[in-house]
Amino acid sequence: MSKDKEQFRKIAVAILIGFSCFALSLTIFNATQASVLGLIAFMVTLWTNEGLPLGVVSLLPIVLFPSFSILDTTQTALNYANPIIFLFFGGFLLAIAVEKTELHRWVTDKMFAIFPSTPKGIIFSLTITSGVLSSLLSNTTTTLLLMSIALFITEDTRLKMRFALSIAYGASVGGILTPIGTPPNLILLGFMQKSDMEVISFLQWMVMVAPLVLVMFFVVASLLSIGVKNIAITVDSQKKALNIEQKKVLFLIGGVVLLLLLNASFKPYWSGLGLNENGMLLLAGLLLFAPPFKILEWMDDKAKIPFRIMFLFGAGFSIATAFSATGLAEEVASYLIAVTQLHPILIILSVAALIVFTTEITSNTALISVMLPVIYAVSQQSGLNASLFMMVAAVCASYAFMLPIATPPNAIAMSSGAVSVKDMARYGIILNLVGIFLIAIIAEFFWKGVL
Repeated sequence: MSKDKEQFRKIAVAILIGFSCFALSLTIFNATQASVLGLIAFMVTLWTNEGLPLGVVSLLPIVLFPSFSILDTTQTALNYANPIIFLFFGGFLLAIAVEKTELHRWVTDKMFAIFPSTPKGIIFSLTITSGVLSSLLSNTTTTLLLMSIALFITEDTRLKMRFALSIAYGASVGGILTPIGTPPNLILLGFMQKSDMEVISFLQWMVMVAPLVLVMFFVVASLLSIGVKNIAITVDSQKKALNIEQKKVLFLIGGVVLLLLLNASFKPYWSGLGLNENGMLLLAGLLLFAPPFKILEWMDDKAKIPFRIMFLFGAGFSIATAFSATGLAEEVASYLIAVTQLHPILIILSVAALIVFTTEITSNTALISVMLPVIYAVSQQSGLNASLFMMVAAVCASYAFMLPIATPPNAIAMSSGAVSVKDMARYGIILNLVGIFLIAIIAEFFWKGVL
């Protein structure tokens, strides 16, 4: 009964926060726009305090938005079939196959072989391994896969904490390396596609963010290595050859990467294959159920397809649609237009800082869904480069390192028992500030010339 009371309390808190946000918003916006903000506050609170399961909360827009005359049922439900969701679905099927065949252990062994078996060497190897895997798999999945390995390397509690954080932070850093690495990336592409903007290709995205990722890998690993004594640690490497199933998965992933590279446009020299990237990744995932691969089975206990995350994407796209359809994005933009009078680098810094520190206390998926329409509207009104500022926002949504609720990797690190909130906040505040600075510099001097 106590659990039921606690759940009722969390739901009541969410309703109170939602109503308070609605009442405050009425002083600035009309009733429909205030309803959007109140419902968003209600859902974000439930996502944060887990008053209801994530998947349940993510389906609420289908019921709530029509009920408050924000969007009709069809307009809302269409967001749950956004092509970007099927890109993620295909990517997650590949991730399940990697986990089922234990291909990640082979990859981890290869990474460990590159670095020395010292605390500093292992911190660097875990950070980079986690980041590289997160660029292709979900950062949540990567963190879960590697955390169990890292916690058994040593019994030293100080090293356990650093190893756990290196995996979590590495996953967040590396998750932005490809469009499929983390949800905010996909939400950005989905918004660009819906807004008839030129969508960033897979390869172009990687080229743009690679310098940032590499520098952040070094910063994260170096920071976590401070104060670690040079203690010899024996890493139990399995040194096993790839089995047939692992080779199949590796072949399929390699084939997808090759197709993505060939599909990229290098104008005027090469216009690409003209294939749809969403369909390519979905096809790769579906091939895992068919001969000659036959790695997954639909009812396999190990093939836990994350429908709740797919619903979360749908909720995010629905929120973005509601912001645009009710005119809320343009209304908020009118209040933010004064910021555009600043120097471009200061605008970028302002956007980066706003997103990073707001993400610490709310869902990065919900936040980026809300902010993209606002940033787009501000850019349209002021003549700024919308693609540039939305890219900054999407990347910053994954670069929050201070609190457990900021990102799924942070939450997993905390759940391991090796990390305290104090430890995470101590390292995280430094990485937040470094991340904001680096993103602003790269956006001003590199992305501006590309987007």
